[in-house]
Amino acid sequence: MSRFAANPDAVRGAITPLITPFTDDGALDLDSIEPLIDWQLERGTHGISVGGSTGEPTSQTVAERIEVMRAAVKAIDGRVPFLPGTGTALMAETLELTAEAQKLGAAAALVVTPYYGRAQQQGLYDWYARVAREFPDMPIIVYNVPIRAAVDIVPSTVARLAREFDNIVGIKETTRDFEHVSYVLDQCGTDFIALSGIELLCYPMLCLGGVGHLSCVANFSPEPVAQLYDAFVAGDHALAQKLHYDLHPLVDAAFAETNPVPAKWAMHQLGILPSPFAREPLAPLADATVTKVRALLDSSPHVDLPAAVA
Repeated sequence: MSRFAANPDAVRGAITPLITPFTDDGALDLDSIEPLIDWQLERGTHGISVGGSTGEPTSQTVAERIEVMRAAVKAIDGRVPFLPGTGTALMAETLELTAEAQKLGAAAALVVTPYYGRAQQQGLYDWYARVAREFPDMPIIVYNVPIRAAVDIVPSTVARLAREFDNIVGIKETTRDFEHVSYVLDQCGTDFIALSGIELLCYPMLCLGGVGHLSCVANFSPEPVAQLYDAFVAGDHALAQKLHYDLHPLVDAAFAETNPVPAKWAMHQLGILPSPFAREPLAPLADATVTKVRALLDSSPHVDLPAAVA
């Protein structure tokens, strides 16, 4: 069992929300997970997550998600903390995935607000309360991503959960409402784990008391994402701020179309991902967007794309 198992104190820094590799015909490409994780860790990444939005979880079966989790844990081999996404819109599936995360020695489970159903705040409280009760020894991090889930868990609900359950230890904030995390930390205490899931709020989140970030940009450019955190904790705020602004074109590239389509395209161009395939309903990167993404990446000193083929 990893020394990071059920250890929320280990959840720090730049945690890459890894894409899920597929073959050109859409099958899981489990063989690519180990080299991708090795590539990440060689470049300073502080942790690995699978099963978040960047990993296309809603396009996979529960069995496939578990296969990806197992392959990731094998590849990580205890070197860094593992923070898998285990939430779905169905409680039975969420419990099954969270049980697997605990079995695999995850540092914590990242549980997304149940999507599409647009639960009331009491419904969200009840949802997380059940997960917390089922896994009292498993740290749970609430994953707030209203742009995808169509529901926003309000700070007072997060605070209520944190007060009543010792194993609800943090939140991943994927919302541009930056007041949200400030209210969460005010009501939960600044020792509550706050992770940014919005790329251009990674640096500001650290300034508010956050402990790290999950940035899809790290899939194809992990060094500046990790270095931003390292510079901040070392007290080099000038470098951290510079890296924040360096990341702008990479963020614009990553979100030129729906995540993770541009990131997979970039990884394929860099030769670290055999296929850029994203499962339906996502489409391949449009030709016009390819031109835009290439120009953005070429403008960055942190990415070295091969020349375009005429």
